[in-house]
Parts: sequence; structure tokens; C-alpha cells
Amino acid sequence: MDLISARPGTLEVIAGCMFSGKSEELIRRLRRAVYAKLKVQAFKPAIDDRWDGEKNGEIRSHDARRISSVTVESAREIEALIEPGTSVVGIDEAQFFDGYVVELCNALSLRGLRVIAAGLDLDYLGNPFDPMPQLMATADEVTKVLAVCMQCGGPGSRSQRLVRSDERVLIGDESIYEPRCRHCFAPGEVDVAKVS
Repeated sequence: MDLISARPGTLEVIAGCMFSGKSEELIRRLRRAVYAKLKVQAFKPAIDDRWDGEKNGEIRSHDARRISSVTVESAREIEALIEPGTSVVGIDEAQFFDGYVVELCNALSLRGLRVIAAGLDLDYLGNPFDPMPQLMATADEVTKVLAVCMQCGGPGSRSQRLVRSDERVLIGDESIYEPRCRHCFAPGEVDVAKVS
């Protein structure tokens, strides 16, 4: 459901695994708001430097869709950057922010803004990726998007890490992760054939 001009002040969360279309769906919703002549602001975390180390510029999807955004170090920065007249706020890769992003999203929605946050709901071990569970619990709408499992072709809901690392946050693309269904997902295991 697209809440373009419904009631003011909502929190929408788009969650899923790597390559499931989270950023694509966020961009789609933000563009629809622009078409509706609403003032839109989009933000992304500085830690996500997959696109040529670009600091300001765009939220991008893996299918090359993009929308202008501002890169921030923390969710607290977003609050200070909200301009007068803004109706819609988009936040990509919300899992990379601390717990304050939950407070911020709820406060902005209570001020009458439509807030749309996208992020990974599970980490590479299949554990809930904070603060996404808290965002999902307080949202007015949650959209769970699925990828295609690269092992069996079923609905992919997990991010399989393909390289050895114990770091919870390891920024990467298809050379480091692939989507898998719950049955093909092997938390903590590395598929040596894929790494070579």
C-alpha cells in the first residue's frame, strides 16, 4: 500500500535480505511522492560506501535505480537536516544506524511526516539486525521483500556471506553475499567454490 496522501505522519519499513529490492522499493516510493509534488529528502549512512566511495549524492539499487540523497554519519544528523516543508523522509540501510534512528523515525512521523526506512532485517548469521526489529515493531506498515535463492531458486530471505569474516558489518556486493532461502542458508559457513 502506498501512503502518498493518506493520513499525515506514518512510518513505513521495507525489510529483507541482500538483493531483495529494498532500495529499489524505497526509491520507487520516494519517486511517487515527488510525482505527487511533495517535498522529499533522502538519507543514507556514510558507512555504506559501495558506490565508488561516494559521500553525498544518491541512494542506488543494484538494478541501477537512483535518487538524490544526503550521506550522514548518524541518525542524529538527519534530524538537523530536515528542511521546512519536507513531507517525506527516506532512510536507506537503516540497520547501519544506532537505536536513535527508531526514536527519530517515530518523532518525525508524529510531526506529520511520512517516513520510509529500508534495511536488512537479519545479519549474516540470521539474527535480527538491530535496530530493524524495533523499527518494524513501531511501524504503521512493514513490507518484507524477498530475493531469489541462488542455490534452489526459491524465495530468498537470508544473506549468505561468501567470505570468511567474524565482523557483523562487512560492506559488500555479490562478491561477498548472495541471497538464500531459509533451507539453503548456512550461517557462518563459507562456500569455498564460490570464493575462488
